[in-house]
Amino acid sequence: MLHYLYGHDLHQHPELAAAMFRDRADQFHTRLGWDVTIDEQGFERDQYDDLDPLYVIWENADGGHGGSMRFLPTTGPVMVNDVFGHMLGGGPVVSPLIWECTRFCLARNAPSSVAAALMLGGGEIMTNFGIRHFVGVFDARMVRIYRAIGSSPEVLGGEGEGRERISVGLWEFSPEARARVAARAGIPAELSRLWFDRSFGTPPPREMALTA
Repeated sequence: MLHYLYGHDLHQHPELAAAMFRDRADQFHTRLGWDVTIDEQGFERDQYDDLDPLYVIWENADGGHGGSMRFLPTTGPVMVNDVFGHMLGGGPVVSPLIWECTRFCLARNAPSSVAAALMLGGGEIMTNFGIRHFVGVFDARMVRIYRAIGSSPEVLGGEGEGRERISVGLWEFSPEARARVAARAGIPAELSRLWFDRSFGTPPPREMALTA
């Protein structure tokens, strides 16, 4: 199932949160060889985890971490502007209607349906928070995954060639894309909405969401 947790609420699911940060270390440091910081607990964390982001986390049937993503509004500090701004020919991305999505992580041996479930969770955030787009940085390996899920971004810029290419993308979530992603995830729309409502109680008012 999907959990929607702000950073200050991760203590409510300590084992799931710890597994998320360890799987991030495994994916980004061990498997991909990125220059990321691993702490004494084996967690991969950065300064954006200290900004109380919203996490979407897939919990496996056994209670383990299957995959996760991190979201922050572009009205504050975000990686796409602070680190990858040189790829944006039109200047920084700053809008209450655009949030950044980063740290798309899949646990080892996670089925492809988990990636689709995470994207569906992102769609729930977009729909219920009144957000029009997500922006994020992705590497070449993710192109195939996004295409398979049925939610490919508009590419705003990039650098590098072949497997080393890094790009900045902009996602929207049309009803057609939602249907494709839900089918890929094997999750009925009613169940997806139920998980969202369990996390937030009721959909957040639009004016609150845009300043969260």
